[in-house]
Amino acid sequence: MKKFLVIVDMQKDFIDGALGSKEACAIVPAAVKKIKDFDGEIFATLDTHFDDYMDTAEGKKLPVPHCIKDTDGWKLNKDIADALKGRKYTLVEKYTFGSVKLPELIKKAAGTEEFSIELIGLCTDICVVSNALLLKANFTETPISVDEKCCAGVTPEKHNAAIETMKSCQIDIL
Repeated sequence: MKKFLVIVDMQKDFIDGALGSKEACAIVPAAVKKIKDFDGEIFATLDTHFDDYMDTAEGKKLPVPHCIKDTDGWKLNKDIADALKGRKYTLVEKYTFGSVKLPELIKKAAGTEEFSIELIGLCTDICVVSNALLLKANFTETPISVDEKCCAGVTPEKHNAAIETMKSCQIDIL
């Protein structure tokens, strides 16, 4: 069985940048360990916005410019990028919370083999849950899990709420 790890938005702006938090900083060592120990193929999403961010629907509801393409805040956190060195992985730019392209890429990578998907990253209550639910909708019989020790939400309460939502949707919580 093939195994896929999806690293969701472990970018500077979400860790110690524009939208960073102490909870996000705290999960980096566990995420690094997960990446180094993972035996399978890796996908890493990049929340991607442009100079017109403040004019977008998201920008109007979250008026904090972040992950503007090609800025330092858009790049993967240094520790995460270092953990990926020498590993086969695919970067997936996404322009909203969930990536509609990710299921297509995973399906292509899996070919005819059965597979499992594990997710880690930020923010549990926005992009992790969005991608987990998109993957579950596309791969209803595939084991999908989230390692909650490698995730952080906007707040600890929202993280916990997202974990409960994913449990309700039959996503395994590690």
